[in-house]
Amino acid sequence: MEVFMDDITVYGSSYEECLLHLEAVLQRCIEKDLVLNWEKCHFMVQQGIVLGHIISKNGIEVDKAKVELIVKLPPPTNVKGIRQFLGHAGFYRRFIKDFSKISKPLCELLVKDAKFVWDEKCQKSFEELKQFLTTAPIVRAPNWKLPFEVMCDASDLAMGAVLGKEKMESPM
Repeated sequence: MEVFMDDITVYGSSYEECLLHLEAVLQRCIEKDLVLNWEKCHFMVQQGIVLGHIISKNGIEVDKAKVELIVKLPPPTNVKGIRQFLGHAGFYRRFIKDFSKISKPLCELLVKDAKFVWDEKCQKSFEELKQFLTTAPIVRAPNWKLPFEVMCDASDLAMGAVLGKEKMESPM
């Protein structure tokens, strides 16, 4: 079970396990006089939208409806527009490799007293982020039986680390 604010996600590795977990959660809700909005409840589904992400047995992926709205956005014409775009695109930053590096030209326009000049670098950054959102990968759960490895890198501009697996059972 995962709980975030007022969202509860109950899951299991089998239908029977899901039923057991669901029964336990509903029993606890009864004990604590917790009221659920039944219109927002979805039971025993194979896939669902949780916190703006599509969750299924395949893994976690971006919500195509949200991405479609972002992709339709015109280039920003002011700082407020940049903030809005980066806020929306940044929500899915875990799906975009080098998000900070790609968005740097846009972020530079957010610096206090910076002159707003939309140049080719900004346009390229804007288009790349939208493109990467439409081709975002599905994030899969790891095989906990295989060892993990940490890969780190740093420069004057940024630093990063990746927690990965030595071996993969199947290609992504």
